Amino acid sequence: MPKIKVLIIDDSALIRGILREIINSQPDLEVVGQAQDPITARDLIKQLNPDVLTLDVEMPRMNGLDFLEKLMRLRPMPVLMVSTLTERGNEATLKALELGAVDFITKPSLGVSDGLAELGEEIGDKIRAAARARIRRHALNAAVLELPQPLSGHCLNPSEKMVCVGSSTGGTEALKEFLTRMPATSPAVLITQHMPEAFTRSFAQRLNSLSAMTVKEAVHNERVLPGHAYLAPGHSHLLVKKNGTYYTTELSRAEPVNRHRPSVDVLFNSAAQVAGPNALGVIMTGMGKDGALGLLAMRQAGAYTLAQDEASCVVFGMPKAAIEIGAAVEVASLNDLAGRVLDRLGRRG
Repeated sequence: MPKIKVLIIDDSALIRGILREIINSQPDLEVVGQAQDPITARDLIKQLNPDVLTLDVEMPRMNGLDFLEKLMRLRPMPVLMVSTLTERGNEATLKALELGAVDFITKPSLGVSDGLAELGEEIGDKIRAAARARIRRHALNAAVLELPQPLSGHCLNPSEKMVCVGSSTGGTEALKEFLTRMPATSPAVLITQHMPEAFTRSFAQRLNSLSAMTVKEAVHNERVLPGHAYLAPGHSHLLVKKNGTYYTTELSRAEPVNRHRPSVDVLFNSAAQVAGPNALGVIMTGMGKDGALGLLAMRQAGAYTLAQDEASCVVFGMPKAAIEIGAAVEVASLNDLAGRVLDRLGRRG
């Protein structure tokens, strides 16, 4: 089988060297070229026809985001961002995901060489996922595209129900699509998205600015309220607990599950145990199998469960794993998921 061809774009010779060593150490991956700026990269893409790009943001001659925007309009291809753990870096990375980047890896702020080496397995997995991802041409800058409007016409009883959502690769844009369709009268939504802790607060704030619901990074032992969405912080599992007549959140720094903390399985299993048929589970785009067994537990506890369909996923791994074991009652496209959730939670007025 041919190796996955990678082009590294980064103005740091150190980072380029470390990434090259990590990628070339894996038997199915190969660095076919390196560029210190996007102008040089543009010519190398034509010459080398790589399968995946790794792309830095701050570079000479052209900003990485400007390059990404042009690339996704003119020659869409899988891009993995290499991000810094700073507030500015967080904002740039989230913007890159809006523009069509598949995923990102983070540069350690200290001990760069050792830090990236420790990320070797993750980098390899993300490159493989990116190579298989569904990439769509962006006709316009994502910033000027109209967002979906909240759906209406449903009679809901939001205090008795909750929606639990799990996602990974491609999930930042999928969650934006889902939440912007949910009205302010929705039952509570609890979300686990695989994301480092430096990014989850910024991501929650971004979603809050776009959604009719109130979106926040979850904290420990807060009451779960209708009209609110709670995003698992990147450092902890998110669980739901029953406290008398209402539900509360619980954060846990227990060991990773399926190599992830937060883990979708942890959230789904907790909902199965304490909410049963009052919960509804949704599994979205992402690599791996996290969430499949948890979604099955929710279904077996009486919850209605949905999986995103292959055609609308960036990476079909997580929904596919759930579908294969019979965890999903229904399979729906991303555009239809919010409507199907609301249909199940209430009835059209």
